[in-house]
Amino acid sequence: MPIFPLRRRCLSLKDCFILLLIVCLILRILTTLLSLNFTHMSPKLDWAVDVAPEADEFSGDEVYHLPKFMQMDYAEMEKKFRIYVYPHDDDTNNTMISGKYASEDYFFRNIKESAFITRDPLQAHLFFIPISSHKLHQKISSYKKMTSIVGKHVERLIAMYPHWNRTLGADHFFLTCHEIDVGATEKVPFLVKNAIRVVCSPSYATGFIPHKDVSLPLVMQPFAMPTIQDILAKRNILGYWAGTSNSETRRKLVKLWGRDDELDIQRSKGVRMNKFYRSKFCICPVGSRATSNRITMAIHYGCVPVIMADYYDLPFNDILDWRKFSVILKESDVYNLKDILKAKAGADYRKLYNNLREVKKHFQWNTRPVKYDTFGMVMYDLWLRRNVVKY
Repeated sequence: MPIFPLRRRCLSLKDCFILLLIVCLILRILTTLLSLNFTHMSPKLDWAVDVAPEADEFSGDEVYHLPKFMQMDYAEMEKKFRIYVYPHDDDTNNTMISGKYASEDYFFRNIKESAFITRDPLQAHLFFIPISSHKLHQKISSYKKMTSIVGKHVERLIAMYPHWNRTLGADHFFLTCHEIDVGATEKVPFLVKNAIRVVCSPSYATGFIPHKDVSLPLVMQPFAMPTIQDILAKRNILGYWAGTSNSETRRKLVKLWGRDDELDIQRSKGVRMNKFYRSKFCICPVGSRATSNRITMAIHYGCVPVIMADYYDLPFNDILDWRKFSVILKESDVYNLKDILKAKAGADYRKLYNNLREVKKHFQWNTRPVKYDTFGMVMYDLWLRRNVVKY
């Protein structure tokens, strides 16, 4: 009986293509079911409320690096940008955070009321890890215990969800205004290195990476004084500063100019708010940390900020040209401070003052997001980082 060899059927190119399509379809179905399961685990929150309708008040082209591009790209962001928020205890309806940590609370509330939220992680450009170090600190006094809690929380998210492992967290971000922003997260591998940090104290000494991280304005709201009519002629004080001498630069400032006739420099625990309306320039020297709410207070009250800090990444620095509405000095310029300000007090001052009025809207939080306000600018900074290089 003849023995016939086994015939092997070779798949044609067409068969291989069909098989590949079937496999891709199956994977797509499984991925969708998995994402729906993750979404189902999160609390049912109506977070897709449209931004409050506002007129497009984009003006003052001079204060932006690329004004036309920024305006068009901002509009593109409003249409397309999507954020997936990890499940968390939603306590934003409780008492608001006020004072120097208000920015943290406003961001949590604003993102909840924005149209940027998506329930589908497959549509997300970025993933938000809602860590509130300030609220945690209100319950726990030990920094070491806070670090442990934050570390375990993030590690749990990494273990439960697949999103982190795809990029090692490069498309994730978290926000904090608390001084222990690095300390509370340093035990989580790659969190500080890879994830985008939105922080109020962007000092290079704390590991801030300018091309990756976002500098958050330290806005103390509600503001101490109501907005009144700003009359330029009444600004008869050349420069004003009052505060504690908690840095070498501040001590030099008081020693050199504390008794000057044109500069109003005072060592005190508080500030006289009416001086913000009477001064041309408000001195913002580095203190115990790189920044303070003094810069945003000066902007709000129309007093041109004079920033004296060697290592500080200014908020929205890749969008706004700070030299068009503020005076940026080195800490060593404290010796020539008066001469520098007198040279700026002429025609340059009026231009700085007018530009300052244009950027004021960018340093104001609202209970519902308004176009181009602080929330919008932070989101735009994140939008610019959505394609950040993955590590």
